[in-house]
This record gives sequence, C-alpha cells and structure tokens, in this order.
Amino acid sequence: MRYQSTTGLSPEQIQQLVAGIHHMMCPTQGRGRPAIVGLYRQVVITLILVRQNLSQVAVADLCGMSQPTVSRIYRRVLPVMDQALSVYVPEFSEVSDGRVVLVDGTDVPTRNRHGCAHLYSGKRRRAGLTVQIASDRRGRLLAVSASMPGSTHDRTVFAEVGWEHALRDCTVIADLGYQGTFVITPRKKPKNGQLSLGDKKNNSMISSIRSAVERCIAHWKNWKILATGYRGRLAELPGVIRVVTALEFYRLA
Repeated sequence: MRYQSTTGLSPEQIQQLVAGIHHMMCPTQGRGRPAIVGLYRQVVITLILVRQNLSQVAVADLCGMSQPTVSRIYRRVLPVMDQALSVYVPEFSEVSDGRVVLVDGTDVPTRNRHGCAHLYSGKRRRAGLTVQIASDRRGRLLAVSASMPGSTHDRTVFAEVGWEHALRDCTVIADLGYQGTFVITPRKKPKNGQLSLGDKKNNSMISSIRSAVERCIAHWKNWKILATGYRGRLAELPGVIRVVTALEFYRLA
C-alpha cells in the first residue's frame, strides 16, 4: 500500500522513522505479552492521526481494532517520535543567519472550550493557539515558535517568544501587524490621505515576497491536526505542534 498521500511521508521515510523509534524504545525481548500491532503499523496509525486529523474511532474502524487501542498507540508513539525527530529540527540562529527571513503568524484552532475565553481570537473569529512561522524567500520552513493563546497579537507573540531579539541582525519582512519594530512592513495608508505611487509599488513588492511564507504555512498545515480543529487535551497541544513541526522538517529533508 502507498502511504505517502495518507501519512505525508514516503515509504522510505516511514521505514527510517520506524527504525529510529525502535532504537529509542529498546524493547525488552521475552517480557510481557507480545504487541497486538507491530511497530511499523503503530507509526503509520500515529501519522494518519496527525496528517488527516481523523477521529480515533474512524481510524480504529479502518484498521480493524478498538478505539482504546488506537489511543494507547498514539500516546505511546507520539512522544518517542518527538525524540527521534528532534535531530531534524535546525537551530533557528543557524538557519536565519545571513538570510532574508519572512515572518507571519497563524493559529491552530482548538474549537471553543469551557473556561478558555483567552484562546478566542477576534481577528480570526475562533479559539486556538497562535504561533509565528519563519521561512526563507523560497518558502522553505525555517522555524516555528512556541505557542501562545489565540487572543495574543502577532506583534506581542513576536516579542514574547524571543524572535524580536533573535532576528535583530537579520532582514525580516512581515505584514502590517509588525509595525513599530525593525521589521520591514508595507506602508500604511495615512488617515484621510493616499499612498504615493512609490509606496504602492513598494507595498506590492513586499506582498509578492511575503507570499512565500504564506505558502510555507499552507504546507505546514497540510498536517490537518493543526488546521481542522484540534480535539485532544489542550495541555498536550504545544507538544503536538512541536512533533508536527519536526515531521515537516523530516519530510522536507
């Protein structure tokens, strides 16, 4: 069976990932009952859950097992996958050095949760966590920041996660939300006035360059667990974002 469209990884990448996870798990031979599902299939099931964001019940029906078994597989494999893929996540300072860095904010929707009004974004009209995405001019992913509540403005997140300091010596291009910083942004239309032809041309050029980071975000959100509404425990979502980011770097590698 070809898994690439379902899991996001090629068969060779899955095999290599399974080998890395097997090495980290170091299973003890001869103790306990043998696993009902082999490690390769466990990894595939976990990848399907994060790539397609299907419910565990649906995946259980497709794989011919119970929902609790799928849940146990997911909770067992995902943390080890995080460790196995950490070597593929580059240091931000290294990949940003000497580059033009494009920055934009995006959210990971969580659906409305009781007692979590701080997650609601008036701009996006939904609840979630917000992160900063950095790419180069070709749209290649450079970094994903730590997450913050969805109500936090992009300018605030940019400062709070440390990117404002980390990128101080770089050429950074972003949208109007980052005005007031060293970041290059489009010129805002003056109140009761008009932009000059030069400003309009400059804004058009910046928008054309910025389209690369928007493509980068779209590829990152092909991991549907980040795009179509996270259903799990909110406390675990920052870890899920980290794992999926590592998967995207691994896929690109």
